[in-house]
Amino acid sequence: MTIRLSLVTLGVADVARATAFYGAMGLARGPMSNDHVTFFDMDGVILALYGRAALAADAGVSAEGEGFRGSTLAWNLADRAGVDAALARAVTSGGRLVKPAGEAFWGGYSGYFADPDGHLWEVAHNPFFPLDDKGVLRLPEADDGEA
Repeated sequence: MTIRLSLVTLGVADVARATAFYGAMGLARGPMSNDHVTFFDMDGVILALYGRAALAADAGVSAEGEGFRGSTLAWNLADRAGVDAALARAVTSGGRLVKPAGEAFWGGYSGYFADPDGHLWEVAHNPFFPLDDKGVLRLPEADDGEA
């Protein structure tokens, strides 16, 4: 069995507000969306926006808690100019710049923004992780024959 990431669901305070933000970022709302959940097709992975309390209830956990969530979403781009443009678009769309783009310790170029609910997105150009013809991130092949 192959494990594939199919859908990422973000718990949000206001589905309509979050939908407007991601729409302003350039994502198209999917036809199965409604007032309670929004779906965006991100070329093989679906981004879903769902009420934070309802998502927590569905998982059987508390909706309380703020601050760092222990995870980030990442958006890799082909070059540094793309990173700068994406961060600027996030801010003009209603997001908050968390860390301006700059040289990363690992040899790339990256910065961070937070969406209106505080979900962190890293926007990066990683010269060591190639993008295919469709802009999809692919891990490089192992040199030593290991998978």
